[in-house]
Parts: sequence; C-alpha cells; structure tokens
Amino acid sequence: MNAHNDNTAPRGLRGWWASPPRSGLRRIIWPFVYRHLRVFARVSIAAGIVLIGLGAVTLVAGSFTTAAVGWAMVFLAGAALNFATAAWYLAIVRSVSARI
Repeated sequence: MNAHNDNTAPRGLRGWWASPPRSGLRRIIWPFVYRHLRVFARVSIAAGIVLIGLGAVTLVAGSFTTAAVGWAMVFLAGAALNFATAAWYLAIVRSVSARI
C-alpha cells in the first residue's frame, strides 16, 4: 500500500520543457520537435521546395509585375527560412550523434 513511486515523468510545464536536457539555443526548440529532429528537418525541406514552386508560379502567372515580384519574394524568403531551419536541425542531429 505504501509502495515506492517510480514515476520519473517530468513534473509541470518547466519539467516537460526541460526534457530531454539540452543547452544554448537548442532550448528554443519545442521538446517534441527536438525528439524528432530528422523528421522535422525533412518536413522543412519539403515545405521550402513547395514555397520555391509557389514563388515561381507567382512570377510566371503574374507576368513579372511588381505585385507578383513582391509576393514571389515573400514565398522565397519563407523558403530560405525553412531551408535554414532544416540545416540547423540537421547540424544538431549530426552533433548529437557524433557524441554518442
């Protein structure tokens, strides 16, 4: 009746956010994303490819007008952000797997 409690789950929001333990800028990555970095890197790469396609379609369909160029720049900036995020995730995966 008074058995030892072996519950090692993190308690509260702070405990959940701190698991798994990570340092520096890696703390801004959500814990679920940090546990599945390769998957989310692939999703970011796929989203970047889709955004590049949207930018190209916008340019061609808009006949290179000023508005079309502006929207294409928005899509390409989003693609660049997705590719940078994917590169960061893959760099973290490589550094973690090198330590193990």
